[in-house]
Amino acid sequence: MTLTSEKLKKVSSKLAEHSEAVIAIFAKYEINTLNRVAGFIAQCAHESGGFSITKENLNYSAAGLLKIFKNYFTEATAAQYARKPEMIANKVYANRMGNGDEKSGDGFRYRGRGFIQLTGKENYSSFAKSINKTLDETIAYLETFEGAIESACWYWKSRNLNATCDKNDIIAMTKKINGGTIGLNDRTTKYEKYKSLLA
Repeated sequence: MTLTSEKLKKVSSKLAEHSEAVIAIFAKYEINTLNRVAGFIAQCAHESGGFSITKENLNYSAAGLLKIFKNYFTEATAAQYARKPEMIANKVYANRMGNGDEKSGDGFRYRGRGFIQLTGKENYSSFAKSINKTLDETIAYLETFEGAIESACWYWKSRNLNATCDKNDIIAMTKKINGGTIGLNDRTTKYEKYKSLLA
């Protein structure tokens, strides 16, 4: 399909604002058919609150920590970490995804960024290598609209999601993005709507 600023405007004013970069990046990652474009935009719109969230918010209360990260906190430790995003990230992301221990600061440094939140030093390093940037340059790039889109496209292609879109399988798409099917109804509604608008 031929993607234009006018078509992007039908589905997202934010994508339309950055249409030149979006169109070039989509082409680079072969997001170039109706299913692929609609699938990508639907998943990212769901994940990022309509392309408004580019960075993970870890400002959890003690109750929130016990609900979302129950394997990492007791009632006592949750109270100590509550509303301290840097401490929370360094604890819950320590010693995994290529990160060092809690004291290394890697958890917060490599917290979720981009429209499909890239998380962990391993993912950051792989993405950085693919775009020929240093890790520090990549962190800064991920906090731009263009970087947030490109990192999502990189994740998308690296997980073979174009082929999943070709099969028109919204459930498989969602599982590869989310690890489960959280928000499936919203993702499905968006996918079908965007296919109709972009056709």
